[in-house]
Amino acid sequence: MKKELYMIRRIAIACALGSLALSAAACNTVQGAGEDIESVGERGEEALDGV
Repeated sequence: MKKELYMIRRIAIACALGSLALSAAACNTVQGAGEDIESVGERGEEALDGV
């Protein structure tokens, strides 16, 4: 019984660390996508303004 709890605990910690790593990577990806969208919007405004 003790060994099973130990393994469950290790799996839970591994899942938590994996989730943390994925969410950190996702933040960078979303930030980059946001910058791309912002850039497209700025270029569109410039085109409409005739700059």
